[in-house]
Amino acid sequence: MPLNFDSALGVHERALYTRSQRTEVLGANMANVDTPGYQARDIDFREAMNQAAQGQNLSVSRTRSNHIQPDGGAAALEAQLKYRVPNQPSLDGNTVELHVEQAQFADNAVRYQATLTFLGSKFSGLKNAITGGR
Repeated sequence: MPLNFDSALGVHERALYTRSQRTEVLGANMANVDTPGYQARDIDFREAMNQAAQGQNLSVSRTRSNHIQPDGGAAALEAQLKYRVPNQPSLDGNTVELHVEQAQFADNAVRYQATLTFLGSKFSGLKNAITGGR
């Protein structure tokens, strides 16, 4: 019987990719903390996972030429980016709040590591099934 990795790994593969993309977006927000007019963005993880399950790919582009690309100029994100609403807007139009971005980045990093742990246990289980527990 052939092994289907999509069914064996479940949602964890897509979750890992989405968390990776979110890391890039949050990093771009922090890098642009002093850029006047920069609009902080984030990925709605739940919506991104729903879109990934449906096979939808949405592209993203920079809003201004001096903004850093959230994905470093690579392939388009597989999730729709949302603008973050600031708690305390700045006078120059920048909506990045560093403490919020840092907290979101840390939370995303912990969840990324948890997803890696789940995937590691899945691969360990598959290895045990293939080798017969040896």
